[in-house]
Amino acid sequence: MPIDQITTLLKKCDTPDTNFPPTDLYNEGWMLRLVLDWLSAHPGLNHELAFTATDKWYAEALLPSAFQARYKGDILAEARTHADSVIGDFVIGAKQKGDLSLTQNAARIIVTEAKMFSKLSPGTRNAGYFNQAARNVACIAELIHRARISPDKFNAIGFYVLAPAAQIQDGVFAQHMSPGIILDVVKQRVSEFQDPDKDKWLTDWFMPTLQRILIREIAWEEMINLITEHDQPFGTRINAFYQKCLEYNRPPDSKHP
Repeated sequence: MPIDQITTLLKKCDTPDTNFPPTDLYNEGWMLRLVLDWLSAHPGLNHELAFTATDKWYAEALLPSAFQARYKGDILAEARTHADSVIGDFVIGAKQKGDLSLTQNAARIIVTEAKMFSKLSPGTRNAGYFNQAARNVACIAELIHRARISPDKFNAIGFYVLAPAAQIQDGVFAQHMSPGIILDVVKQRVSEFQDPDKDKWLTDWFMPTLQRILIREIAWEEMINLITEHDQPFGTRINAFYQKCLEYNRPPDSKHP
């Protein structure tokens, strides 16, 4: 495999001789993977994203939907959701390539979305109001439903959005992150189906999951400070990487330096 060649190309992407956009490397996806890789090697920290010794993580997992197609051409349906990352007790590809399912005795499931200057997506093709936060929380509930594990048996259920502190302070994500708003959105989604099974899923699985889940925005700067506190050399390197992410992803009209 030409791994060395790939490394050489990546090293050039921050130079005038680059062969592709620097954002192919300096982006929220790679920032997230670097953070999670470090956290996985340092379990037991005092933080919502801290790993246990047995946690796994996986980027770009496919999460199941409670609103999958009932028949070909179903105008209410949606496909599986791509999660930027998942942490916890799960397996990948048990049924389909890339799909995620919980292990038999799962006790932890945390889903994250990573952002630089983009917002949470407002909806899906067949449900323009079904925003990214509500969709991810609904997928977590569906994962738990399919595993047939009561939400109150979990040690940790979480949905976190990682983003620049300035974006969080500007309230870019706040309108979608409230549990009350998420509940209203999912209730609307369920009501469109007029299906007693969907109503039961809402009552028996989604609402108990929502009661147990932790939902919050986490600044990249917070994670960098946590890493630096325990590993100064890597903290310095990941901060330098983060500054490049900000430089190459910041919109031209951004009001933040």
